[in-house]
Amino acid sequence: MLKILGSLNPFRGPLDRREAMRIGGLGALSLSLPQWWALRDLQAADEQASATFGRAKQIILLYLQGAATQFETWDPKPDAPEQIRGQWGATSTAVPGTMICDQLPKLSRLTDRLAIIRSMTHEFNNHSNLYTLTGYPAVDFTSETNPQDSRHYPFFGSILDYLSDEQFPGQMPPVPRNIGVPFQFSSFSPVFRRAGPYGAFLGTGYDPVWTEFEGEATRKAPRVSFFQRLNDVEVADPFLGITPESRLRISKEARLRDELTIDRLDKRLSLLKQLEQETRRLDETAPARSVNRYRDMAYSLMTSPELRNALEIGNEPMSLREQYGMNLFGQSVLSGRRLLEAGCRLVSVYWDEYKIVNTAWDTHFNHFSRLGDELLPGFDAAVSSLIIDLEQRGMLEETLVMCLSEHGRTPQINNADRGGGRNHWSRAYSVMLAGAGIKPGVVVGASDEQGAFVKDRPVSPEDILATMYHLSGIDPERTIPDRLNRPVRLVQEGHIVPELLS
Repeated sequence: MLKILGSLNPFRGPLDRREAMRIGGLGALSLSLPQWWALRDLQAADEQASATFGRAKQIILLYLQGAATQFETWDPKPDAPEQIRGQWGATSTAVPGTMICDQLPKLSRLTDRLAIIRSMTHEFNNHSNLYTLTGYPAVDFTSETNPQDSRHYPFFGSILDYLSDEQFPGQMPPVPRNIGVPFQFSSFSPVFRRAGPYGAFLGTGYDPVWTEFEGEATRKAPRVSFFQRLNDVEVADPFLGITPESRLRISKEARLRDELTIDRLDKRLSLLKQLEQETRRLDETAPARSVNRYRDMAYSLMTSPELRNALEIGNEPMSLREQYGMNLFGQSVLSGRRLLEAGCRLVSVYWDEYKIVNTAWDTHFNHFSRLGDELLPGFDAAVSSLIIDLEQRGMLEETLVMCLSEHGRTPQINNADRGGGRNHWSRAYSVMLAGAGIKPGVVVGASDEQGAFVKDRPVSPEDILATMYHLSGIDPERTIPDRLNRPVRLVQEGHIVPELLS
């Protein structure tokens, strides 16, 4: 059989004689050979997309608040000048030809399970958490720092929860579908309350269910900030280390008081439902529906042993806990895995600033000392342990792992008088995905030699969300009603990234 070989298209197989004759026939229809290849590519892409649609039954979001540096994580520039390259180099990985920062030795052995995107880019350069988590940018800085701004759009986890309610009306799961750990986003910030992971016009009933941290930090560190009154403050930070007895708990508001038994609670709920029969008219309004859902969720939380058991991290072997890291991020990631096992659809783990602004991954100051002593070791241990743990438990094929940050850091190192640092940079940065439906071992896009701008295949936060919705079995072009019952798309302009799909 005659074969035409040498195709450079990864979707395109060898062309046999019968296909060649068909191409010849298409010539009569004014289709050239390149046009025929393009049609075949579209068909292959459709088949690829169909194969990955709905593969992600669960999601774990690892959110590095403050904007993680691309240079010292996924996109090192070992050949750039030192003022750009920084003080560390690059290391080879499990994927030949792919290098990451040499301070991530555990993750370097797992890159054949990961997809790295090095060409993230957007125009919103000041902690664009809202844009990253919803697909809709803040209209101004005051909006970005006001979680209750009426102009906001819902967090993607809130939308997943809302669409599940549409699919299964009246069914409140024993474990909430949308949980945030270790504490409410930005709640320990001394200056700002940052926007992003909230229900917005869907109502507070679709906010994440937040845990609280109960425990003790084991390490202190000096902190530096743009705000003079917060400079040179020593902070006992749980992200540096916590005691083994430390725990995440459901919020105090959702716990049963000792004197309130489940029987008494059931009687109160029964009386409440009788009263509601007299006010059914109110249930037609969106605010009333949100209040009712909030009430039902609170009742479910107070009576759910599954949730309490999932958060009892002391049931895990100490050896596994230590692999994840005995710090708040590591133990939160392990708790996230346990919550997924208990039935949660989306767990969001936030590495958030703590008591001093310009902390977490916002490394304007003491960039290298903080990365080397705090951030990179904890990140390397927790994320590598999660990937291996999910894989060994047979969960990785149905669990989408999303490691996101709101933007990156500047190519130029500055603030030399305050330990050196990198400022905000959204023109080119990196994120990582893994798991359900994600093509392992791939690097999508590239930045230029200095890591300043995208060189190849720009990808936006909206594209990442569109890909996430697709993997979750949801058409990214679907609409939901806003406050005025107008249809709005799940993301404004996002498109699925086919290079990420397995």
